[in-house]
Amino acid sequence: MIDYFEDTYVKHLKSTRTERSHVSFLFRVMSLVFLLGTTQAVFRSGNPEVNMNISQIISYWGYPDEVYDIVTEDGYVLGLYRIPYGKTNNDNSTQRLVVYLQHGLFTSASSWISNLPNNSLGFILADAGYDVWMGNSRGTTWSRKHTYLNTNSKEFWAFSFDEMAKYDLPASINFIVRHTGQEGIFYVGHSQGTSIAFITFSTIPKIAGRIKVFFALAPVFSIKNSNSPLIKMAYRWRSLIKSRMDVYMSQNPAGTSIQNMVHWSQLFNSSHLRAFDWGSPALNLVHFNQATPPFYNVTDMNVSTATWNGGNDLVADPEDVENLLSEITHHIYHKTISYYNHIDFLFGLDVYQQVYHEIIDIIRGSL
Repeated sequence: MIDYFEDTYVKHLKSTRTERSHVSFLFRVMSLVFLLGTTQAVFRSGNPEVNMNISQIISYWGYPDEVYDIVTEDGYVLGLYRIPYGKTNNDNSTQRLVVYLQHGLFTSASSWISNLPNNSLGFILADAGYDVWMGNSRGTTWSRKHTYLNTNSKEFWAFSFDEMAKYDLPASINFIVRHTGQEGIFYVGHSQGTSIAFITFSTIPKIAGRIKVFFALAPVFSIKNSNSPLIKMAYRWRSLIKSRMDVYMSQNPAGTSIQNMVHWSQLFNSSHLRAFDWGSPALNLVHFNQATPPFYNVTDMNVSTATWNGGNDLVADPEDVENLLSEITHHIYHKTISYYNHIDFLFGLDVYQQVYHEIIDIIRGSL
């Protein structure tokens, strides 16, 4: 499937002449790579959930659902979803341990409930007796509001994963702690959901102190060795994607900003995550008080961390993951699944046996 996209990309590049057709095609390929980039993905046609929002999907399967609009320090309104208990553990008077789930790039909280209940982590955790919360990063379908900025304005979309780490994640975690009265929570992230966690937990000690265990699925801290067509094309076309890409990215599949994609393209040859490069020493001085964007140091993260990666992952390349693991100070568990791709951690047919039951085992063992 990936080879097909890359071959098609080369043929298209030779046959097209306009920037707009390049950008439009880039978006389509990027979307398909992320949505179809697995040999094990479960695809079901004709299902009623296709036209449902997150709350409706949760209710459709017979689970309780709650939704909250939370406001970040810089004014973004984020949709935060909750499954407070499962179908079998439905005593709402019992205080349950909190597990927070954070999606990756191009996805939303729906990625945790898109499979059947016995293969969706959100439902599995709820039935295992946990209080499940699912975040949505700014710019996604369910977090596309602001207290004073117009959603169609350039100012609204002037963000990357820097802001998700600095504002979105702290706002979500602090809200959950206040609402539940629990000082400590478990965190599960996939892809970009791990990236922003590495940044937040290594730069904001107060938030890191609230995390009991960080579960990182397909962790992305470096993309130096990434073979993903998405990363390659974003890097090659980084000067072109400013034509109409902001429109494409804001509408499909779950939305992100052009600045976020530019940020990822800046890291193509880097072995570490670093802040967004604003394009000049003067602008970087304004934002960071230094001429170049700072690197994020994962060794500063004081959080117990468990990791899973795939041997066939074109985004979280195994060599990049290996380099990351050597820098995690409190690393408690790691597993490489040789045949897993980037999306198999969400939609793999055997993801419960390979990953999810181990997450639950570690939670129970850490009590």
